[in-house]
Amino acid sequence: MAESSSSVASASPESVAVAPALHRGWLAKIGFPLAVAVAYGIHLSISKEEPPVETRNYSILLAILGGLGLFAGILQFFLTGFRRWMQEMWPILAVAVLLFSVAEIVTTGVRLLPLPYFPSPPKILQSAIDDRVLIWESTYHSLFLLARGYMLGVLMGLITGVSIGWFRTARYWGMPVMKIVGPIPATAWIPLALILSPSATLSAICLIAIAVWFPVTMLTASGIANTRSSYLDVAKTLGAKPSYLIFRVAIPAAMPNIFLGLFMGLGAAFLTLVVAETVGVKSGLGWYLGWAREWAEYGKVFAALGIMAIFFSTIMTGLFALRDRVLVWQKGTIKW
Repeated sequence: MAESSSSVASASPESVAVAPALHRGWLAKIGFPLAVAVAYGIHLSISKEEPPVETRNYSILLAILGGLGLFAGILQFFLTGFRRWMQEMWPILAVAVLLFSVAEIVTTGVRLLPLPYFPSPPKILQSAIDDRVLIWESTYHSLFLLARGYMLGVLMGLITGVSIGWFRTARYWGMPVMKIVGPIPATAWIPLALILSPSATLSAICLIAIAVWFPVTMLTASGIANTRSSYLDVAKTLGAKPSYLIFRVAIPAAMPNIFLGLFMGLGAAFLTLVVAETVGVKSGLGWYLGWAREWAEYGKVFAALGIMAIFFSTIMTGLFALRDRVLVWQKGTIKW
């Protein structure tokens, strides 16, 4: 009896460790498709009186998501890295699908929220499908406008930031300008920009550049000025020239601060882009959002908000990937 009890005691930690792993593994494989199946059942039960086109298209979307979930479950048998990712992400994916079901219950099922201000997920999807050409054109215009304004602001911010952080004369004359002009929100310059600029597009590019310029300048200057003196002393001892000290020592040492400025500038650029498109530019997602709101097409409003979320999040993810590639030694400190 003692031997049997000791064997059970020695085996129990292993069994306790294996059981949760198997539990997580099967949930990672079937959790998301199961959530999609629940969402599909809810959709069929409460959408009988809704337009057939909306019901069909939303059902097709759920079927696609369910198929992708099943395919992901199969891939987990062959790809270890993907299996670990699904074990971590399947609860978020499942809850996201179920939240859409909750929204459909609240809007279509019990009519708790007033129409047309709160359309159901199928109506939002149908609005996106109906206006897909205009939404695509608006997304393209927003991306093109954002890219030009952001790159111009980054270029200006890096030049002024390095100059203020390295040269005392530039710091003496530049910091008063930064203290006075920098804190002013870029959107406050809209009336002046519309008067001075020959076109609304050029004024929007300048506004985005101003929004990006201030955080990039300040954080770049801070990183350059706080470069460790030991790095500079070693480089000077080895005969480094001033250009080498700036581009090969100070700027690489300031890269964490520079990327922080790029992230802050990107957030300011998103805000300025939407406001500029709403006020002056007659194209882009911001313009589309205001146009749909004026016509009380709130399904299109929510569709535009969803496209914005995907659009902006993808750009931010790309910038995080670039940071992880440049700052390998800091990889994993902040995940996006």
